[in-house]
Amino acid sequence: MKHNVIYDGAGERIDKALSALFPDITRSFAQKMIERGEVSVSGKTVSKNYTVKNGEEICFNIPEPEPDKAEPENIPLDIFYEDSDLLVVNKAKGMVVHPAAGNPSGTLVNALLYYCGDTLSGINGVLRPGIVHRLDKDTSGLIIVAKNDKTHKILADLIKEHDFTRQYEAIVVGHFKQPEGVIDAPIARHPNDRKKMAVIAGGRNAVTRYETIAEYPGYTHVRLTLETGRTHQIRVHMAYLGHPVVCDEVYSRAKPQFSCCKGQCLHARRIAFVHPTSGEMIDLTSDLPDYFTDILNRLDRSLA
Repeated sequence: MKHNVIYDGAGERIDKALSALFPDITRSFAQKMIERGEVSVSGKTVSKNYTVKNGEEICFNIPEPEPDKAEPENIPLDIFYEDSDLLVVNKAKGMVVHPAAGNPSGTLVNALLYYCGDTLSGINGVLRPGIVHRLDKDTSGLIIVAKNDKTHKILADLIKEHDFTRQYEAIVVGHFKQPEGVIDAPIARHPNDRKKMAVIAGGRNAVTRYETIAEYPGYTHVRLTLETGRTHQIRVHMAYLGHPVVCDEVYSRAKPQFSCCKGQCLHARRIAFVHPTSGEMIDLTSDLPDYFTDILNRLDRSLA
């Protein structure tokens, strides 16, 4: 629910002002809204330590509450690999990973609960059972799911120690100056748009490796390997270099270039890791989905 109010006061922090104006809103809840980008002052999103001035208009949105728990739903899954400890799902483009406000159902977690029952790790709580790492809604590809807490912890440690390979492919705008390289640029919440991330000095360490697969007029097919796993990392790093992912509606200023691609053209193609129980190397690669190959075919024709 959206609210607009003109602030009438001598000036105080925005979180304190909100809790004073609306007694049902605690300062901690106000801070969470601010961090999610749900609060703006005179049309601009602000940080939680912003001092609001007399006469400024405060606009904020109280989101719908998140569901208390996820419910099982009979949604088909593309199971790429499975054993007693874990499974790997080839997530479709457009599927949200876990329930949240605005997406209470129809998510990967709802499907997993139906498929796996209660055999999922509980480390991340009732809304994210089994989820070790995440993919954005419009990023397709491989995502690993833990069936027990021991497996979950080992997999999370592998990712933290950079011993878990996560390799993506994307089509981006333009051509790189060098055909391969390393992007080492810290990422944090965008200072003016709290729903976005950005490269910001003092942010969390973020490293992405890239290598060119093929070049086309105005576009590049690129392979990207994550050394870290920050929110929207690849999309932010590509935009930072001036080569946003094709059809990225958040980080690209260009209009969607291909009607067949709703959301960023980014696919989590390969994961590789040492199995937590057997010690065997698991190395999995998924085919590029139709939306991705459709764009490549169009680009191939442009070379003819």
